[in-house]
Amino acid sequence: MPASLSSTDTEFLSRAIEISRYALEDEGKTPFGAIVVIGTAVVAEGTSSVVELRDPTAHAEVMALRGAGKKLQRHLMPDATMYASSEPCPMCLVACYWAQIPRLVYGASSHDVGAYGFEDLQLYRELTVESKMRTLRVEAAEGPLHDQAAAVLKSWAAQFPEPVVPKL
Repeated sequence: MPASLSSTDTEFLSRAIEISRYALEDEGKTPFGAIVVIGTAVVAEGTSSVVELRDPTAHAEVMALRGAGKKLQRHLMPDATMYASSEPCPMCLVACYWAQIPRLVYGASSHDVGAYGFEDLQLYRELTVESKMRTLRVEAAEGPLHDQAAAVLKSWAAQFPEPVVPKL
């Protein structure tokens, strides 16, 4: 992340941090805030709503992306910037990639987040370990169930007028 931010970046990042403070002090939520910006307009804001919604994916960045998608009526945002009070966890970072967000600006680092009891760094580390060494046991189907699942994907790809480009 650049050492110095533009005045526009400072304004939007300050808003994300303000949202995190409000979430903590006024709403009793975990202290995270995020906004999606296109040009100079805030498209959506988000706070962590994990406990409130009983949804482990309802992080501030995901909530901001959901709000932006609903408002913009699209799921891809290649013209947007995400501002987050803290460096996003792996899930939120990947959500930004899925949304094709080209730029992310954050305040506190994952080290800061980890210092105050959040598992982000542990999760980043877990993803670097060979899958059989991870704490989550993952089992892949073989045979007919694998073939059936792959056939559905093949049917989806066959719907497009141009061949799908493999991303292996």
